[in-house]
Amino acid sequence: MKTLVEFKASKFPPYEGEEEEINPGIWGKRLAQYLTKHLAKHNIHISEIIAEDWGYYLPIQHERAKIALCCANQGGEREQFVCFIDPRKPKVRRFFGRIDLTPDYQSLYEALKSVLESDPDIRDLVWQDA
Repeated sequence: MKTLVEFKASKFPPYEGEEEEINPGIWGKRLAQYLTKHLAKHNIHISEIIAEDWGYYLPIQHERAKIALCCANQGGEREQFVCFIDPRKPKVRRFFGRIDLTPDYQSLYEALKSVLESDPDIRDLVWQDA
């Protein structure tokens, strides 16, 4: 299952001072805001944008388990970005066994793919399995 995508875009430069919120050379808040807005059109709702030391954690409103989309620029490169679904695999442990979130991951993948591929300013997409 495709849960990670790398791509290039010049439309997500860092905000002034953004790197001080997380780590030097890391940003992605504009990308996080963009994804929050555009995924909502596909009925995928992000509850908040959380700055982490590696990038941004976007928890998805979900009833059965914790799922998030994570994003940041990659390797300090100005136009190189990465997004991945967390947890990386769709079968998660819970108190009373495992939950198979494959359909949920598929919906998120399809929505993310649609958002990114429909934007002419986003290019060179490379999808990878977990």
